[in-house]
Amino acid sequence: MDQKQIERLSDHLGEAETKGAGVAPLTEVVADLTVEAAYQVQLETIRRKVAAGQRVIGKKIGLTSLAMQNLLGVNEPDYGHLLDGMVVENGGEISFSRVLQPRVEAEIAFVLKKDLQGPRVTALDVLRATDYVLPALEIVDSRVKDWKIKLADTVGDNASSGLYLLGGRPMRVDQVDLPQIGMIFYKNGAMINTGVGAAALGNPATCVAWLANKLSEFGITLKAGEVILSGALHAAVNAVPGDAFLARFAHLGEVSVRFVK
Repeated sequence: MDQKQIERLSDHLGEAETKGAGVAPLTEVVADLTVEAAYQVQLETIRRKVAAGQRVIGKKIGLTSLAMQNLLGVNEPDYGHLLDGMVVENGGEISFSRVLQPRVEAEIAFVLKKDLQGPRVTALDVLRATDYVLPALEIVDSRVKDWKIKLADTVGDNASSGLYLLGGRPMRVDQVDLPQIGMIFYKNGAMINTGVGAAALGNPATCVAWLANKLSEFGITLKAGEVILSGALHAAVNAVPGDAFLARFAHLGEVSVRFVK
């Protein structure tokens, strides 16, 4: 795929943000869109946002559950970039003017104290490079109308990133058993889901190792200070104005948010 096509697809996704409405899937605009080309679309969009003044402050990992991989017919996760414009305060509110068709996921976030550069990064390397972990909520969102996505669509759309928030209390990785961390997820005060760290590829640190190795294909290194969202511990939950969400993690504490009109 040439640069003009990459820019065209980035423009297409940008139109959704400008108009506040979903657009046709990238795979309908370019029928033979590959995942590799979709990552180039993602990088073009991020380049534009950085040029407009935003900063890359981390990464997110998606498709870490077997169920989601089977749904999209893939055998590995995907990733997207986190920008400073995506941050929401813990316990705060999200205006629906900021989102299109949001869904909420609870995850474990890693904050790095050392760079991680693939290939051949292991989960142990990740633990050694991690400053602390925190509970997080990710608001996934899609610029593609009605979430009608294939793998290349979500990859091109920055892994369907929307917003995110961190909460709870920082914990060193030697203070917790990451695969065994339990999580209870509430919507409007009612428990609707549970999860455990092992839901993310058996260990959230394994997800971060995959990311570091995947990024090496694009010459990208995970940097000290970056936030890494390691993958959902349960199925994403739709949100509408008035909905309140809370995730309670063993050892790590709570993180919550409310949606308003």
